[in-house]
Amino acid sequence: MAVLVTGGAGYIGSHMVWRLVDAGEAVVVLDRLSTGFRWAVAPEATLVEGDIADEALVVRLVAEHGIDAIIHFAGSIVVPDSVADPLEYYLNNTVKSRALIAAAIGAGVRHFIFSSTAAVYGDAGTEPVVETAPLSPQSPYGRSKLMTEMMLEDASRAHDFRYVALRYFNVAGADPRGRTGQSTRGATHLIKVACETALGKRDRIEIFGTDYDTPDGTCVRDYIHVTDLANAHADALAYLRAGGDSLVANCGYGHGYSVRAVIDAVRRVSGRDFEVATRERRAGDVPAVVANSTRARAKLGWRPEHDDLDQCVATALAWEEALGRRNQRD
Repeated sequence: MAVLVTGGAGYIGSHMVWRLVDAGEAVVVLDRLSTGFRWAVAPEATLVEGDIADEALVVRLVAEHGIDAIIHFAGSIVVPDSVADPLEYYLNNTVKSRALIAAAIGAGVRHFIFSSTAAVYGDAGTEPVVETAPLSPQSPYGRSKLMTEMMLEDASRAHDFRYVALRYFNVAGADPRGRTGQSTRGATHLIKVACETALGKRDRIEIFGTDYDTPDGTCVRDYIHVTDLANAHADALAYLRAGGDSLVANCGYGHGYSVRAVIDAVRRVSGRDFEVATRERRAGDVPAVVANSTRARAKLGWRPEHDDLDQCVATALAWEEALGRRNQRD
């Protein structure tokens, strides 16, 4: 048996590949390397440069490597960009996912884990949101992911095919062993941007919106360490292989931090001050979204181990320093 990881050269995908390799799994990575990095893929994995929409390629990889499960990370993720270019997001996140699902079913792959998002909930309020809450995505990004969830649900009813869709909240941090991290140039993840600013890679960090109905006026998010998220996927894989039914589950810690609180944490952990500028709200952002992850804990047996903002920042900061040294060598 082997696992196909799409987008496995990217931020979350590369952590997942290392997690699988550490567990002794055979891993094939399919990535077109548009935003990912060849060097981020664990050397024990097989990297294939290609597009998830290439159904013939996916079918061939399944046959050649004995793939029994697909973990699907490939896609576009920046909410404001999805507002500016919605059709690109529907292509990358929905149309191409449809092709991947079709190839998986056609090739006899029965287990599928999908990288979904808390953006499917829209403005869920400050209370932890459950999976049965109304779905009202406020951006093409969120809608493109929800459409894929709907396709998976329908496909699982029609075929011998089961899936887990994990709705991520805000992913942050880096591999505690320093093997991979968020490496994309111009990334928009708050903790990465703040760490870059603390290290002098950016002149300032910008807060988009200070008049939200939150305790300090800035957006509140549930920040989950990327290692805990990779572990949730590993738990989902074990669940499906053991015969578990299709499932949608939140991945978050159940409490949120405001943008200002995160910036303060980066200042505290780094021991450095830096400039903060305020800007108008960005299109597609919602005031607050926090996870209720009871289902993931109960059904998948997920037990997060890195629920600490300072620890999350510390691993992100260490990776950012290591990335700076790598870029200097290159």
